[in-house]
Amino acid sequence: MIETCLKEIDKGVIEAAISMGASEWEIIIKVLIPESISSIIATITTTIISIVGYSAMAGTIGGGGLGSIAVTYGYQRYRTDILIISIVIMVILVQIIQTIGNILAKKLNKK
Repeated sequence: MIETCLKEIDKGVIEAAISMGASEWEIIIKVLIPESISSIIATITTTIISIVGYSAMAGTIGGGGLGSIAVTYGYQRYRTDILIISIVIMVILVQIIQTIGNILAKKLNKK
């Protein structure tokens, strides 16, 4: 996914850096990464949210974590309050991660 972010950069910017005599490392560090940092942060945010979702799903099959609490103590014991609280905590966690990722991506956006 990060490769896609790097490929979205305008070829003219890279050509301008090459014409000014930039080495490959300088192009990577001074052109590619700064130009694509907001997209990279958005990609990392999406990846972290996916990991939270996968860990919750893993908990349903014995992997532990919030998914396991929701299934074991909420669903299997007919305690809907624990089930709902576990789900609300996961939703809040995802929303916090998404909000932080959006704020960082917006601050670092050069467009």
